[in-house]
Amino acid sequence: MHALFRLTLAALFSLGLPVAAQADDWNGVVDAAKKEGKVVVYNMALGAPYFTAVIKSFERKYGISVESLDLRASELAERIRTEQSAGRFLGDAEMITTTMIEEQLKNGDFIQKLPPIPNASNLRPPFATTPHSVPAYVQPMGILINTRLVKDEDVPKSWNDLNSPKWKGKILSDDMRPLGSGNTLFAVLQNNMGKDFNEKLAEQKPVFSRDMRNDARRIARGEYALYIPQVFAFASDLKGLPVKVIIPEEGAPYAQMEFAVLKNAPHPNAARLFIEHFLDPDSQALYANAWMLPVVKGAAERANADAQPFANAKLMGMAKLSERPGMMDLAKKLYP
Repeated sequence: MHALFRLTLAALFSLGLPVAAQADDWNGVVDAAKKEGKVVVYNMALGAPYFTAVIKSFERKYGISVESLDLRASELAERIRTEQSAGRFLGDAEMITTTMIEEQLKNGDFIQKLPPIPNASNLRPPFATTPHSVPAYVQPMGILINTRLVKDEDVPKSWNDLNSPKWKGKILSDDMRPLGSGNTLFAVLQNNMGKDFNEKLAEQKPVFSRDMRNDARRIARGEYALYIPQVFAFASDLKGLPVKVIIPEEGAPYAQMEFAVLKNAPHPNAARLFIEHFLDPDSQALYANAWMLPVVKGAAERANADAQPFANAKLMGMAKLSERPGMMDLAKKLYP
């Protein structure tokens, strides 16, 4: 071992700082992760059972406890910014949208270069790692309908069908003005459906809400006929209720979730191991069966019959960081 490298390691150990194991020694990573004994994951799962299932399977397999901090995107990004700026290094890894990671790289020094993750070699096209992150899963969005209020012949086949006069005042929507799924939908439809699409949709007088899981229940209760954007995964537990998720013919707007390791992570090896476990086909199959697009090979094929259309849905596009200010301004203009 090079003398300078030995001195650097000795200095780090003397300070009690964690040292990530070498990339070519994955068994060493696993052993070091077990010694760390814990990993703190900041995420946007919002209590999703499939994420909890991945956590539990990781804890059973490795005996490493997982502390999960679950927040909306804007809250999560601000939490990380505040902690990192204050030198309070509490989190190890984050699972957040692609655009939020891009924003972190643009506005601060909050995440480190991504260390090697063996299962990343199993990503399916078009998904790929970046120098700082690796895809975790894709969260597509469609339209939720109340099957008692929407006749078979009126079921929307295209996003354009939302602008039919019959749906005026009957659409519940995630708020399109702030950062979130509503604005993602707004941006993707603005780019793909023509510049007047959102103007016409605003004339439909959609009612805004920001409680996405409860909003699906409101559709099931018949408060509104349609809900947009319905995250596929949030509807997978509504079996038996009079609702149905529609994937319009143009495809599904989506948010891509990615993993990154935070700067000065107190448990860097456990963070790598958790990401590796998340990209295992068994973990990804849990997401496929929860109606999301898995990012590794061999997982979508394992989805059950109900989940197959969603695990293999046609993707329409995702919001772009560079367009966000303009899209938010336009949404606020159309929905004062």
